[in-house]
Amino acid sequence: MTLDERQKEIIDDFAIYDDWMDKYEYIIELGKDLPQIAADKKTNDRLIEGCQSKVWLDFAYEDGKMKYSADSDAIITKGIIGLLIRVLNDASPEEIVKSEMYFIDEIGLREHLSPTRSNGLLSMVKRMKMTALQALSKA
Repeated sequence: MTLDERQKEIIDDFAIYDDWMDKYEYIIELGKDLPQIAADKKTNDRLIEGCQSKVWLDFAYEDGKMKYSADSDAIITKGIIGLLIRVLNDASPEEIVKSEMYFIDEIGLREHLSPTRSNGLLSMVKRMKMTALQALSKA
């Protein structure tokens, strides 16, 4: 599945809900399915700067694809990083670096987050793209 297909799938999933409270509930549910980062990987170097909550992101570059796992101490934030992982996991570093994460605006996520959470979302996207750049430089 391409990054575009994954983003369109998320847009379709969110279109089912009319109310933002229902969308928040869905985001929380997504956090429960998040590929969990190993406890010993919850280190300061894996913390994403700029997030209101603590968000740890780990990655691996295997067989030409990026593999992500994460965790957060906040349920909404955990769901948000889960959405990003759903789109970017198993993609090539090139795809990730070039990707436009348009689903964020299409589902109205950015406009329904507090300014600090919105900044955190941008920090998460930036960090994931930086990990892809790191993988490219080592490849």
